[in-house]
Amino acid sequence: MKVEIPKDLKSDLPQTPFGKILSATPVVMAVVATMLAGLASSEMTRAQYERSSGAQQQAKAGDQWSFFQAKRLRGAIQQNSADLLENVTEVHPLDPAAIRAALAGTEAAKALESDSGKQALEALRTGHVPGDPGRVEPDPRIKAATQGYETLVPDSEMARLLVPVTEEVIENSLKAAKDRVEAFDAVTKPVNQIIDDVGRALAGAGAGAKALSRDFSTARLRYAAARYEVEARLNQSIANLYELQVRKSNISAVRHHLRSQRFFFGMLGAQAGVIIATFAMAARNRNLLWSLAAGAGIIAVAFAIYVYLCM
Repeated sequence: MKVEIPKDLKSDLPQTPFGKILSATPVVMAVVATMLAGLASSEMTRAQYERSSGAQQQAKAGDQWSFFQAKRLRGAIQQNSADLLENVTEVHPLDPAAIRAALAGTEAAKALESDSGKQALEALRTGHVPGDPGRVEPDPRIKAATQGYETLVPDSEMARLLVPVTEEVIENSLKAAKDRVEAFDAVTKPVNQIIDDVGRALAGAGAGAKALSRDFSTARLRYAAARYEVEARLNQSIANLYELQVRKSNISAVRHHLRSQRFFFGMLGAQAGVIIATFAMAARNRNLLWSLAAGAGIIAVAFAIYVYLCM
């Protein structure tokens, strides 16, 4: 916005300090109005960015919740299948020695002698999943914020809970959670492969290994149910962290949107100061109008400073 004072008005202004201030007032107010308009536009852009970022994080959270639900569903199916198998047939506890004897001389038997093979037999016998990180206690700040959104606290309370949860805290927690997933996959992948190979070998071992194959299948189903439960828990921890990022972005977007509105109102006040100061130069009673213009400008600047520092 460019303000030019007509030459006839300039010549009409007294060459006194008051006249010089009066002639400069519209220019100063125009500069202030332009500055506030820029701040309002900047805040609106940041609000739009936060909304877009929140939408991206929501998509990531949705993927993790889908994985979580799929893992829980698969685990429930595996567990129900194991229960059904035990109810309709005679199933015995898994005997690792009998499996080794039945598969003697095969590649599957050799695989069972490796570290992963021993882990596989122990997992099938006990139902304990190797590499299970267990229940990892999250950061207290993360835990409090997670409980907040799970209990549907108001946005004002959620904003308070998210204050100590910085982006660095979330990123570090996300990295740790993803590292746990990778570590778990690294441990269970060879174990799962050996279990699959042993299952196929027992299925093709003939009628003599039929009962042993049934016992193995039941143990395998229970192991799979436990493994899916661990994977679901790991996906859930990642989904919770993405949900916190979504809420932080949405709350930040609302804040920037409100700041944009406030800066826009300040710009209108400065614009009013420009108009009043221009009238003051053309009017006889300049003191009153100039005072109103200066007051509008001071209020606009003070309001803008308050918004910038306190909101």
